[in-house]
Amino acid sequence: MGSKVSIRDVAAAAGVSVTTVSHVLNNKSGTRVSPETRERVESAARQLGYAANGLARGLRLQRSHTLGLLSDVIATTPHAGRIILGAQETASARGFVLMLLTTGGDPEVERREIQALAQHRVDGVLYATMYHRQVELPDELRPMPVVLLDASSGDPTVPSVVPDETGGGRVAVQELLDAGHRRIGFVTNTDDIPATRGRLRGYQEALRGAGVPFRPELVLAEVSDTHGGHRAARALLDRPDRPTALFCFNDRMAMGAYRAATELGLRIPDDLSVIGFDNQELIAEGLFPGLTTVALPHYEMGAWAVETMVEMLDQPKGARRRTARRVVMPCPLVRRRSVATAAH
Repeated sequence: MGSKVSIRDVAAAAGVSVTTVSHVLNNKSGTRVSPETRERVESAARQLGYAANGLARGLRLQRSHTLGLLSDVIATTPHAGRIILGAQETASARGFVLMLLTTGGDPEVERREIQALAQHRVDGVLYATMYHRQVELPDELRPMPVVLLDASSGDPTVPSVVPDETGGGRVAVQELLDAGHRRIGFVTNTDDIPATRGRLRGYQEALRGAGVPFRPELVLAEVSDTHGGHRAARALLDRPDRPTALFCFNDRMAMGAYRAATELGLRIPDDLSVIGFDNQELIAEGLFPGLTTVALPHYEMGAWAVETMVEMLDQPKGARRRTARRVVMPCPLVRRRSVATAAH
């Protein structure tokens, strides 16, 4: 009989009021129900096959304890899976369930999925992107509490968390400077995105801090994959005054730099030091020697986004539309074996 059994049926079977049944089955605190009555209600509910409707209870409390994670293509990228893990584990610890939806970058799919999240009455939406970028929030999301994850927007009322691209670039180049390198090439990306601009800024700041002049000819932009990394690294290493170290925009480009070094008979790290970015472990640990790289704080960003959402939900609705926190999260260096002291 399951779903057709109502709370009234349980009350009648147990010989108590509907209110008493509600208090017992919802574990409402501060109510006086004797252990005998509680046992009678629970027994009647079991025999009748009545399950308290968690969603209905959530609606009365205006909470479903469900969050949506709506992303472009993040779920299909290997190194961003940690965003989902960070969000999921934190949501679970806070008593929330996470619904994961991927749009594939299609605005029509996105519109339908936002509709689905609204129908499921999610408490809030984490709007995530595969790589750090500026987004325009869809109008359909505006009525809901939203936290931007690995993205930022022009709306000062929406909380956001992004990686510190400039700090990551600076820490990578500082590691090479500390090893005595002064001719440091930068194998960078052609896309005009925050990561490209931020990592270049970090590269320039580290050089300036060490009193090393910035040489634009040591910065080469290519498509940010292995082939692009190979082409840019090969061009830099073919120079008569070749760099003694390369900072690469990401680990895939660094993999291309390893290939270029091998073709030229250069040993890493004895003849050439290399640092990547992303800490994409399949690549960074798979290369020989292991690649020193900068980690994107994916797990930490996912966890922060959920914590921030839960804090927002605990505030009165009118208090939510203030200027929101915009967090820039540090990108730590992960040392392996691709950096050595510069040979002078």
